[in-house]
Amino acid sequence: MSDEGLLEVEMDYCPRKVFEDFHDRKERWSVIVAHRRCGKTVLCINDLIYRALMDGKENGRYAYVAPYMSMAKQIAFDYLLSYARPVMAKANQSELWVELVNGARIRLFGADNPDTLRGLYLDGVVLDEYADMKPSIFGSVIRPLLTDRGGWATFIGTPKGHNAFWEVYNNATQDPSWYVKVLRASQTGLLDKGELEDAAKTMTEDQYLQEFECDFESAILGAYFGKEMRQLTDDGRIREVEYDPLFPVHTAWDLGYSDDTAIWFFQVVHGEIRCLDYHSSNGQPVAFYAGIIQSREKERGYVYGTHWLPHDARAKTLSSNRSVIEQLGDKIPLKSIKITPNLKLQDGIQASRLALTRTWFDHKCADGIECLRQYQREYDEDKKVFRDKPRHDWTSHGADAFRYLALTWKDEARIVDPEAPIRGVFVGQTDVSLNELWKETKVKANNRI
Repeated sequence: MSDEGLLEVEMDYCPRKVFEDFHDRKERWSVIVAHRRCGKTVLCINDLIYRALMDGKENGRYAYVAPYMSMAKQIAFDYLLSYARPVMAKANQSELWVELVNGARIRLFGADNPDTLRGLYLDGVVLDEYADMKPSIFGSVIRPLLTDRGGWATFIGTPKGHNAFWEVYNNATQDPSWYVKVLRASQTGLLDKGELEDAAKTMTEDQYLQEFECDFESAILGAYFGKEMRQLTDDGRIREVEYDPLFPVHTAWDLGYSDDTAIWFFQVVHGEIRCLDYHSSNGQPVAFYAGIIQSREKERGYVYGTHWLPHDARAKTLSSNRSVIEQLGDKIPLKSIKITPNLKLQDGIQASRLALTRTWFDHKCADGIECLRQYQREYDEDKKVFRDKPRHDWTSHGADAFRYLALTWKDEARIVDPEAPIRGVFVGQTDVSLNELWKETKVKANNRI
């Protein structure tokens, strides 16, 4: 015990030189773009412990969020137990939290189940590998938890193209109130030079630049729609897209029984696919999604055309002995519900690639856009090759719903016969008489032309 009556504790942690200024930061918001094996998880866990002790908040609450709960448990909890041991009062391994001697608590969460965060308050949070999380998790779930106690947040990860993590980084570089740091392997000196040279020989250029040189421009490895998504971004086809009341709004669904259900709202206007909105959530009954459809109709004035459901919507549930179609029919006219053609997965993926060349997205589709950007093939660790089937993760349902959109949008297009004669008023020679024009134009007797 020191003369001031404070307990002196020696922590088993010495920060790497490149991280020292991070621990000393005064900024509320931070983003770190870091190469692989630079020690970012150890950094974040120790920063949480340090700030939980030093922030001076009564009953402080701090969180470490990984893309998946299993990842948080496997990667971070052992670090948390080890580094917090000198100042730890108690721990709960099943709930993945530790409580420090001052009453502050640090808990681990997975972004795959954000509902476990709702209703809490947070004084600080680390979002590790943010590029692999749903873009909406910070704004819709975590940011409100920081509000009443002025909590801070750190975003950290390795690039995966121009996704939500890139947007956080890009915006932060233009805002002096943010702490921003980029750690490239060629600059930090944390990894052996010979090892990096060998890695560069055995990895593709995109792989190496992304993983070790923090290059946001490199293609996402194994992404199905990388080329198409980059092109539509470069073309400026992610922008404000207004609803056109002259055309019906259609929906394309993918149903998740134990995970997400995804819905795209789109119009087909003169051969363009215009995605107006996107919804994704999990653990909800069919009536909830019918309510989403009705709320869009009421709030935005949508006039619906067809609601396209996957083929498994015909199956009856054991609990109600009713199919999804029957349950939706309680709220939505049955005549507007159709089943998507049950084609092979690869045919649907190719149809999606073609559809993306003519698609415009409104900003409200941000989560769905991220699904398409990050939809990837499964990687075979043994054979070191990508398999022909997709990796099942949070992107799957949004990408599958768009696949159903791609298979059905032509059914909703107004097809014009190029051989049909054009009717109208022409300057010069024409084969359309005034009487024919008058006959083709429906005008009441009392209207003027």
